[in-house]
Amino acid sequence: MSDGHPGKTKQARLEARMAALGIRAEDLVEKFVLGGGRGGQKVNKTSSCVYLRHKPSGIEVKCQRGRSQSLNRYGAREELCDRIQERVLAEKTARQKQREKVRRQKRRRSRRQKERMLQDKRLRSDRKRQRQPVASEE
Repeated sequence: MSDGHPGKTKQARLEARMAALGIRAEDLVEKFVLGGGRGGQKVNKTSSCVYLRHKPSGIEVKCQRGRSQSLNRYGAREELCDRIQERVLAEKTARQKQREKVRRQKRRRSRRQKERMLQDKRLRSDRKRQRQPVASEE
């Protein structure tokens, strides 16, 4: 919703998901801390950033998606559910796979790998050069 509160159906869905994962309200430590970043004075003066810790699992979540405290609370609980579900099902989410892919792409190549890549490039350029028509000398 645009007024800064999640809808009743979304809230009910989240509560059902929390119950299914075994997350109880008593197990959560919730703190509201000062936010930061974009948003002007409003963000810097209000405690809209939500910090959640699930005591049994030790998972900590911090959420500051928007300026609304209630939306951040909802977002933090959703994030907590996602992380607990990952741990319970021991599966890699699309977000984790994307992170790993970027990490692999940014990783520096080994010296041997780099030499092999450059050798392949040289061979390819030689093949392309051989495909060109032979220039006649007249």
